[in-house]
Amino acid sequence: MNIRVKSGQYMALDEYGRTTIRNIYFDTESFRLIRRSLEKPAYKEKLRVRSYEKSGPESPVFVELKKKYDSVVYKRRMVLPREHAMAWLDGKEPFSVQSQIASEIDYFCQFYQGLRPRVFLTYEREAFFEQAGGDFRVTFDENILYRQDDLCLGADIYGTPLLSSNQTLMEVKTSGGLPLWMVHALSKQGIFKTSFSKYGAAYQTMMRCDFRGGLHYA
Repeated sequence: MNIRVKSGQYMALDEYGRTTIRNIYFDTESFRLIRRSLEKPAYKEKLRVRSYEKSGPESPVFVELKKKYDSVVYKRRMVLPREHAMAWLDGKEPFSVQSQIASEIDYFCQFYQGLRPRVFLTYEREAFFEQAGGDFRVTFDENILYRQDDLCLGADIYGTPLLSSNQTLMEVKTSGGLPLWMVHALSKQGIFKTSFSKYGAAYQTMMRCDFRGGLHYA
């Protein structure tokens, strides 16, 4: 049975329906953050700016500091106008209001010197939540594209695909165990847990292209 069909019996599509998510990932010139992440350490972290629509200078975007320790994900998030968020993270202006999350992001930017927008990554997502309550969610991402230029959340959607046209990335998100119906559905389809980082896959694709072109990062 198709997982999406099975999910429909127990879960509902969230209020946003099918959305196009845009992300800009920040990293050092040598891509220190994603190189470290691909080594699969116990602790790793990423910084990105995200929007759920084509944004203008004053449109709200999400600044996200994503941390992962011992397979548990922690996300720190702030909502800011796009122009302010990018100027702050680029070090062009300080954040105007002090808060715990802003202080954590400031420390992150100071610790990893030279952070700049490095990769634009976008995809179309459908997110489902469990109708019985709880925090169990399932998302399906398609048309995952990345690029290294035109790094603006207000730009058009285009780039290099990370998956083939008939592939979909499914993510299961929960702080506890999986519902029994999901365990049975996954087993029936022969689907097993695996690790996949969209930014990591984009970086590895970039490195293969650069290697063929004679470039490398120290």
